[in-house]
Amino acid sequence: MSLFILLCVWIGVGNTSDDAVLESSTVQPPPLVKVFITRFTAQSTYKEIELYGRSEAQKKATLSAEIAGKINQLYVKKGDWVELGELIVSIDKGDLKSQLNTAKALLKVKEKEYRAARALQKKGLSGEIAFANAQAQLIEANFQVSKAELALKNTEVKAPFSGFVNDFSVEIGDFVARGDPIASLVDLSKLVIMADVNEKNIHEIELGQVALVRLLDGSEKQGTLIYIARTSNPSTNTFPIEIELPNPNHLVSAGVSAEINLRLGREMAIKVTPSVLALNEAGDIGIKVVESDYVKFVPIRLLKAESDGVWLMGMGAYADIITRGQGFVRDGDQVIAISE
Repeated sequence: MSLFILLCVWIGVGNTSDDAVLESSTVQPPPLVKVFITRFTAQSTYKEIELYGRSEAQKKATLSAEIAGKINQLYVKKGDWVELGELIVSIDKGDLKSQLNTAKALLKVKEKEYRAARALQKKGLSGEIAFANAQAQLIEANFQVSKAELALKNTEVKAPFSGFVNDFSVEIGDFVARGDPIASLVDLSKLVIMADVNEKNIHEIELGQVALVRLLDGSEKQGTLIYIARTSNPSTNTFPIEIELPNPNHLVSAGVSAEINLRLGREMAIKVTPSVLALNEAGDIGIKVVESDYVKFVPIRLLKAESDGVWLMGMGAYADIITRGQGFVRDGDQVIAISE
C-alpha cells in the first residue's frame, strides 16, 4: 500500500515538472512595436517674445489760454486737420491795442530822453545818476511794449504743430482765465505703441531694434524701439517700452490695440508640428525620440510658436522624432524604428 502511494506521488511530480517545462518553452516575449521616425535637424532661428500694446499719438498737446478773456471766434471744428501756425481760436482783445499804442508812444518819449541824457552826460553837463535814470526808464518802456505785444499775440491761439483738432473745451462766448484748456491737438503721422516687457527679457532688447507690429485689422507694420524704462512697475514687475510706428496718411488711429513681436537673439532649435507632441505618465508635454532602438521622452523647451509649428530648443544637432505610433510606446520601450 505504501509503495502504491509513493508511485502516485512520483508520477504526479513527474507530470508537474513536464508541464512546467512545456509551459516555459511555449512563453514568447511580446513582439517589438514598430514606430515611424523622422530626423529633424536643428536650425539657427530667432528667439522672440509676443507683447500686447496700445497705440498713442507721438505728439499731442492741450492748448490753454495764456490770457483771460471771452472767446469770440472758433476758426476750426473738432476733427479738422490744421497746419502749423494755423489760427484755431481768438480771444476778445479788449483794450489791448490801446495799451500797446500807449506803450509805444511812451517808448518814443523815453528814447528821446535817453538820447538827450547821453548827449549831456558826454558834454559833462549831466551827472551819471541822471543818465542812469534815463537808461532805466528806456528799458522799462521797452518791456511794457513787449508785454503789450505778447498780450495781444496771446489773444490768438494757433496750432503749435500740424495735426488734428481732437477736442474743444470752449464755445463762442465762454470766458476763460489764464491756464484754462481750450482745445487738444494730436499729430498721427507717427504713433507710439506702449507695451510692457517682463524682467526676464528686459536685458535682451535694445534701443533701435526693429519690432513687428500687428494691428487688429490684420495689417503688419515695422516699428522701432525708442524707449526702455529703467525702473519697473512695482505692481507688475514689468518695464514699460515704446515703439515708434510710421503712420502715413494717418490710417491708424490712436488708442487701438496691437500685437508686438520682438526678436531677442538666435538659438539652435528644431521646428515640429504640434501633432508630434506627446504626454508622459506625469502629464508633462514633450516629444518621443528613438535613441539606439529605445524610446526616450524629452520634455519640450519652447523657443517660439508659429502658425504652422513650434520651435524647440535643447534637442541637439538633430533628433529622430517618432511621428507615427508615439501613442503606443512609453519612455524606455525597445522599438523597431522605421524612417519616413
